[in-house]
Amino acid sequence: MSAAQLKRSFPPVVDERTRVLVLGSLPGEESLARQRYYANPRNHFWRLMSAIVGVELVPLDYEARLQALLDARVGLWDSVGTASRDGSLDAAIRDHRPNRLAELAQSLPELKAVGFNGGTSAKIGVKALAGATPAALIVLPSSSPAYTLAFEKKLEAWLQLRDHL
Repeated sequence: MSAAQLKRSFPPVVDERTRVLVLGSLPGEESLARQRYYANPRNHFWRLMSAIVGVELVPLDYEARLQALLDARVGLWDSVGTASRDGSLDAAIRDHRPNRLAELAQSLPELKAVGFNGGTSAKIGVKALAGATPAALIVLPSSSPAYTLAFEKKLEAWLQLRDHL
């Protein structure tokens, strides 16, 4: 892997109250540049989560968004720990190393569900979590603007996370 292409995920945002863990694949270029989960304003993530937790997250500053998620018992992380990738598309991920998902899941006593934000996250994360947690493993349509499913259809699927809060 060339150092220029090596991308790293952020640390997990969780606490002992986390009941739902949402796993992305690997932060995109804008998120990496800004060191924030889901920094691309075209990504539907914060709008989707607003509907799930019942708090308008989009107008909040980043730290307040994270705190609102934690207060709603939602955690964030990524399935991929490191990978080489040109650009932001999951299809360009190469030579990935998964995050220590089983270890994290086992450290969360209230965990009821893991939501995978898109197919790449699910492909990597379901394998890493198989047999490691009794939590429901839920594959969700990607919140990425590159995944062109209508917002309303994404929301319909994502709302199932509420059942686990």
